[in-house]
Amino acid sequence: MPAKPHVVVVGSSNTDMVIRSPRLPRPGESVVAGHFYMAAGGKGANQAVAAARAGAHVTFVARLGTDVFGDQAIAGFHREGIECRWIARDPKTPSGIALILVAEDGENLISVALGSNLKLTPADVERAADAIARAGALVVQLEVPLPAVRKAVALARRSRVPIVFNPAPAPRKPLPKSLLPQIDYLVLNETELEVISGSSDFTAARGLLDAGVGYVILTRGKRGAAVLDGTPRPRLIPGYKVKAVDAVGAGDAFVGTLATFIAEGRPLEQALGLANAAAALSVTRKGAQPSMPTRTEILRFAARHRESGRGRWH
Repeated sequence: MPAKPHVVVVGSSNTDMVIRSPRLPRPGESVVAGHFYMAAGGKGANQAVAAARAGAHVTFVARLGTDVFGDQAIAGFHREGIECRWIARDPKTPSGIALILVAEDGENLISVALGSNLKLTPADVERAADAIARAGALVVQLEVPLPAVRKAVALARRSRVPIVFNPAPAPRKPLPKSLLPQIDYLVLNETELEVISGSSDFTAARGLLDAGVGYVILTRGKRGAAVLDGTPRPRLIPGYKVKAVDAVGAGDAFVGTLATFIAEGRPLEQALGLANAAAALSVTRKGAQPSMPTRTEILRFAARHRESGRGRWH
């Protein structure tokens, strides 16, 4: 059996505290009749679990508090087969927490206290340099400090490891101009594109290519994704029609799955089609990490829709 592709994820880990209710409250309003549950979350951890379930050997680099939430998170990573050697524990700062409101139609509101995620340092990342050098792909986001992200990117570039960068949550300040030319795959949604570039159209995305990004991958929800690579027209990869239950974590399912199939050496359009399938499956389930599909589910779902003619890439 071939070795699993190796994906290193540098990023955040949170515990999601979720209330599901008939609709989202307006400012100043209380909506009752909600149902509460907790689930493991955080963009980095979500993407790590997504990659592991998609078939990757995953190394996760993060910082957690020495609290029950940190203990539970690491226990969950071990159950997923994720390598936790480079997860630092912070005795002074609590683990990250996210408060999430989810409506019946799948729309959500999220507020996050990042806690120990904000203490991840370049030195923490440097300790995982050998793992990054051996990886088939590196995944980074922006729920940890930018210096740690930049260190991870620099280590990956040194070893020519493909870099999948998800600039989420959308940064308040412009991304450093020196960072963009180091990114192989910039994966962002239309809201993040607008924050970064001032517009959500393809012209704005092409501006990121002009800044040096290798590929700009624009996720568009149920409309699928578009990839821009300098050719005259964007390539459109269609989405899948499913009944949405909970959209939390769908973007992370996309990113983790995409990184796995890039590390595996799949053609980009095929990897994107499979990432779309993973995202579609995830919105049919509750929670962030609990919603991440397995490799078998992703491949079967994509194959079934290709056979019906609804999943062709064009």
